Amino acid sequence: MEATVMIQLTAQMRILVAVEPHDFRKGIDGLCRICREVLASDPLSGTVFVFRSRRGTAIRVLTYDGQGFWLCHKRLSQSRFRYWPGRQGSARCEFLSHQLQVLLAGGDPDATRAAPLWRPIIPAEVAARG
Repeated sequence: MEATVMIQLTAQMRILVAVEPHDFRKGIDGLCRICREVLASDPLSGTVFVFRSRRGTAIRVLTYDGQGFWLCHKRLSQSRFRYWPGRQGSARCEFLSHQLQVLLAGGDPDATRAAPLWRPIIPAEVAARG
């Protein structure tokens, strides 16, 4: 019997995108170190972390589900991810779940015309930090 498990992106998830590209020879432990030292966030918090390869042909998504880490990898067969978020000098960028879905499809989340947020959903631990 084969089991299929998926990661569901929900509006309540905190999603952090690393602005600078990273070396994809790093495994889970190396990416966790980047989460702590560069993105200033706890990799065990349930936050979804998104990384881009140096060549821009691949994306990795790291998250912790309470039992262990999920590491997802998407490499484009042709071309590169043309869009990548963030401003010069910033280490990370926060995303909404629908923005990550567009990014993973190779699109530009800033070019989509989604309905504006009326009231953002913020996880309790994020709201407590201020």
